[in-house]
Amino acid sequence: MAEKVLSWIEFLEGKLLQLANRYSLSFLRISIGLVYFVFGVLKFFPSLSPAEELAGETINLMTFGLISPAIGLVLLAIIESAIGFLLITNRAVKLVLVVAISHMLCTFLPLILLPSYSFQDAPFTLSIVGQYIIKNIILVSAMLVLYAQRGKQLQS
Repeated sequence: MAEKVLSWIEFLEGKLLQLANRYSLSFLRISIGLVYFVFGVLKFFPSLSPAEELAGETINLMTFGLISPAIGLVLLAIIESAIGFLLITNRAVKLVLVVAISHMLCTFLPLILLPSYSFQDAPFTLSIVGQYIIKNIILVSAMLVLYAQRGKQLQS
């Protein structure tokens, strides 16, 4: 009986591994695309994006006041929505990943430029906004995996 159970578990594990090998990178790409698309579209509608004020102020600071928060938010909405759409539809993925990783690295700037948003008690206690920013490490890591995989595919 125990041998049958172990054999069944090994069989299921093998099938799960086959599915993961076949679909995990596509699922990761589409998942990141959905996150980008939804967050981007929210920025087109005033007061729907929880990051609206932070994003607008960060862009304004990054551009030394050349781009107002309102215009910056629209531009960011366009860029994020486009990144999401292109990842979901599997178009220009390698280029899009470079843009997305660059964008994600910019999302860490409020930790330095706007610490009052990012910390409750700097530098030890992250606010909810700071936590929102720090979680982007996972997205950067996932995009690096996709980028590396695209590089392997192009080499072979």
